[in-house]
This record gives sequence, structure tokens and C-alpha cells, in this order.
Amino acid sequence: MLYRDALNLALDYAMEHDPRVVVLGEDVGFYGGNYRVTDGLYVKYGPKRVIDTPIAENSIVGTAIGMALMGLRPVAEIMTVNFAMLAMDQFVNQMAKLRYMSGGKLFLPLVVRMPQGVAKQLASQHSQSLEHFFASVPGLYVFCASDSISAYHGLLHAIRMDDPVVFLEHVLLYGMDFPSEYVKNFDPFKARILKEGKDITVVSYLKMVHDTLKACEWLEERDGISCEVIDLISLRPIDFETIYESVRKTHRLVVVYEAPKTLGLGAELSARISEELFYYLDAPPLRIAGEEVPIPYNRKLELMAIPTPEKIYERILSWSKSHGL
Repeated sequence: MLYRDALNLALDYAMEHDPRVVVLGEDVGFYGGNYRVTDGLYVKYGPKRVIDTPIAENSIVGTAIGMALMGLRPVAEIMTVNFAMLAMDQFVNQMAKLRYMSGGKLFLPLVVRMPQGVAKQLASQHSQSLEHFFASVPGLYVFCASDSISAYHGLLHAIRMDDPVVFLEHVLLYGMDFPSEYVKNFDPFKARILKEGKDITVVSYLKMVHDTLKACEWLEERDGISCEVIDLISLRPIDFETIYESVRKTHRLVVVYEAPKTLGLGAELSARISEELFYYLDAPPLRIAGEEVPIPYNRKLELMAIPTPEKIYERILSWSKSHGL
């Protein structure tokens, strides 16, 4: 099933079974969404439940917050995470805090979906990965989906929650076809072990999961290095227990992500592992991340700015040889 179809199916199911679920955003109605995620919902549920908005991100999130406070379950779409900067006051000062500042009297069953990441030559202002911004804010839940299973089940779970969820998608995954299956009792707060291994724990999320799996396949075939690959579905909170359990077995940690290395998710994961499992480690944690530059438009430079399967393979292999593997 296509990634975008899995998201569409989750929205359709939620809207069919709960009349409080509404969708709003730029071009989500008649046009079916910039990436076709809401395709067909406008015809099926009408303009009162699939609402086209002006190009006004602050207003979209603010309106969704108001809807949630009044008893609806809005799913707002921001066309790309790059435009979410215009709505940061709504995310940080309203969406994340209202339940706490009301002493738990107010519930905010609200999801804000948006794609992020490097596509192909969309240039620096439309190619950012900003998960660390949202994952650093107490009061928000942050989910991400790396395939059709986590897209469908993760989004459906987010819509059913009574707290605000930022749901991150990757722009290059929408057209990708993944195996699909119904997973009973899917838990987005539980990280998934996509590949078991014994030598290195490799943690990733979103599109980098697939580049990591490819690199780890080469490491096993060519070099006999066995990697355990963990896919984070929730970035706030993070399922540290699954990572801890794996590192206790492998004694080595690698984190792969597309955002720039400095102050990214890899920094938090490396720090936590160093704090909690220092004496289990046979090597310092390795972060493989984007370069410290705005993403260039030129395709060759663009690929140089982010991890690729080839770069992930080379970095892990070099690091492994330096640390006893």
C-alpha cells in the first residue's frame, strides 16, 4: 500500500466512525491535498468536515485548537513543516500548554500533520527536518511514520488521543509502496525492531530507516557485521527501554537522522545512552546526520548534505574498524 493511501485510509476510517473528526488545511478539500493524502474525503464527507483554509498556518493551528476545545477532533494539515514556523506560538504556547495551565480540565484532542525532509531540489527553505524543535517541547506528543503500517496505525492512534500530537511524515515516502497489514494493539509509543542483530544497535526514523536498512544489509553481506535496526515511531516520548535493551546486547550505538547533527535527536540519544549505559559501551556512540548547512538546490550538493545508504555504510564500517569490530 502506498504511504499516502495508508494515511488517507486512517483519516477515512476515523471520520466514518467518529463525526467529531474534521480535517482542515490548505487545499485539503476539493484538491485532495498537496500530496493527495486527503483525496476523496471532501466528496465523501462534505465541506463542513473537510475544510479548505486560507494560506495562513498560524490561523490553521489556532482554529484547530479552538475546534478541539469545543469538542471536535480536528486533524490539521500544514503543507510542509517549513511553513510551521509561522505557527510556532500556537504550537508552543497554546497547543502544548493549555491542558497543563487548566489543571487538566481542558483536553486537546488535536493532530497536526505535516511532511518534512529533503525531497529533490526544493532548496533550503523547503527541505528542512525540524523534528527536534517539536520534540523539545513538553506538552506535545511527536509521532513519525516510516512506512504504511506506522502511517495508518500511528495516525489513527493519534486521532483517538485526548492530547495534542504533531505527526511528521517524509515528503519522499508518499509515493512509496510498502507491505501493509493490520496490527492488533499497535502501540506508537513502542519502538520497532525492524532487523535483529548482535554487533551494533542502529536507531533511526522516517526515511532514514530505509537508507539505514540498506546500509546494514551491505554491512552484513560484505563485512559480516550484524546490525540491529530500531525504528522510532514516537520522538516524544522516546522508547528508551527498547534502545537500552538492544545496547546491553550489542554494546554499540549508531543514530542516523537527516537533520543537521548539532543538537539533533542523535545528541539526545547519545547522551542518554552515555548516562545510563556507559559501562556497557565498547565504543563511543556514533551520529550520522545531515551537514551543518542549509540544504543546497544543486542535486549533487543536496546529496552531499544528507546521509545516503553509501555514506551510512562507509561511516559505520570505518567506525567499526576503529572500535574493535
